[in-house]
Amino acid sequence: MDNRIYLPLLAVSALTTYLIRALPFTLFRKKITNRYIKAFFYYIPYSVLSAMTFPAILYSTESLISAAAGAVTAIALAYKGKNLLIVAIGTCAASFLVSLIELLLR
Repeated sequence: MDNRIYLPLLAVSALTTYLIRALPFTLFRKKITNRYIKAFFYYIPYSVLSAMTFPAILYSTESLISAAAGAVTAIALAYKGKNLLIVAIGTCAASFLVSLIELLLR
């Protein structure tokens, strides 16, 4: 890649990454006591991770139906409090079974 393109992209990326991390330190000098703001900051990582992961889940298989079946299974097992291994195995099994049923119905 040409440096005339790469260096500005690198600078913008570094600036936005730094601003996101440094902005709370500059805006909030005292300890945050408001429970709504604390809850907002607490749930940001989960929100970002969900926003990045969920679209990848829907396009992880050739069929949207089997991917949705896997996602619903994962949500149900996680809601029941199952551990990560059980959720992963159940999700794969559900997605595989729905894909197999789709293949047999063609």
